[in-house]
Amino acid sequence: MTAHEDPTETSSALRRALGLSRRRFLAATTGVTAATALAATGPLAAAASAATSTATGKRGNGVLVPPGKRGIILYTVRDAIGRDPGATPLASGFRRVFEELARIGYKQVEFAGYGQHPNAEGGADLENVEGARLLRRWLDDNGLQAEGNHGFIPGSWPLTTADLDRFKLHLEIANILGLGHMGTGGDPTGSAYRADWDVAAEKWNHLGALASAAGNKLYTHNHDVAYGFLLDSGPPDAAGRPTRSSGVRKLEYFLTITDPAHVYLEMDIFWAHVAQFKFRTYTAPDGSAQTAVFDPLAVVRAQTKRFPLFHAKDGKHNPAGANGYDMVPFGTGDIDYAGFFANMGAKGYHNPMYEQDNAPGDAADPGRSLRYAELSYANLAALRG
Repeated sequence: MTAHEDPTETSSALRRALGLSRRRFLAATTGVTAATALAATGPLAAAASAATSTATGKRGNGVLVPPGKRGIILYTVRDAIGRDPGATPLASGFRRVFEELARIGYKQVEFAGYGQHPNAEGGADLENVEGARLLRRWLDDNGLQAEGNHGFIPGSWPLTTADLDRFKLHLEIANILGLGHMGTGGDPTGSAYRADWDVAAEKWNHLGALASAAGNKLYTHNHDVAYGFLLDSGPPDAAGRPTRSSGVRKLEYFLTITDPAHVYLEMDIFWAHVAQFKFRTYTAPDGSAQTAVFDPLAVVRAQTKRFPLFHAKDGKHNPAGANGYDMVPFGTGDIDYAGFFANMGAKGYHNPMYEQDNAPGDAADPGRSLRYAELSYANLAALRG
């Protein structure tokens, strides 16, 4: 085991490669290592070796994102998944899109829900046990691994019975798909106030413990606002809420009050750089204006294993725009991904997912999202450090 290797990651990767449920895996490996217990015969030995190599992150030639870690969130190609297969020769629906992504070279996918066009094989709604089994078969057929999902996070707190039941269903779906991580596309709260982040942390600690008990890692995802400054001090407003900031950023505060054993983050690196551009000043408790420039890489380096996934979304610097960056295909922008991935620590641990919100084309260019996926894969694979 290397200095950076996480035995939980290794066993999780091995379990997914062998298609075992968590219960069967634990039963099979009681009192002996997974590799010893399951690698007695040829096919199982090959699967064990491949899973362990992926999990331990063995590298060569300075490649920053090895083949087994090159992923895409399916939101990027949502137009292809959602289009009618009877109306176009282009890849449509989950199964055909999986085939195309595998042809390009991707090995990991992150779901953004489980819906597709109703005329696609399997029907519109695969957010159920049978749908998950179908998706798992298509993933396996194409050598793909499901690594995460922007799915259901209960809106209630304390949890309603209906929300708890649906969350448990998503944990079951995650186990069928072999997800190592399960998350959401939104922030823990949209509030700027510390009290609301305290409540969000209480809820996420509870949900994270449920996910951990099911053999999964629960993660939240950021947009730019979540790395803005927390309102946690100063004179109160008319409603008694704080009006000034200590200079602590919201998601950084969330990290300090959530359990690192149960709550993880997926940094969207594009939106983190937008936060760097937008949120540079705050009003201190004494009323003075203070400047603090956000450093996304420093946040990750400080506790790199709290960030098992990234959205590898690129941006072309545009200081005249509201966000400071315009989204572009991966590798064609100005964000220093080579420097980021080379210096974030825990080599081989992270799972970068290419994302581009504006990848889908219009009626004149319906194949654009998959074309961008191919270009971005090539650039992701070419990163060297």
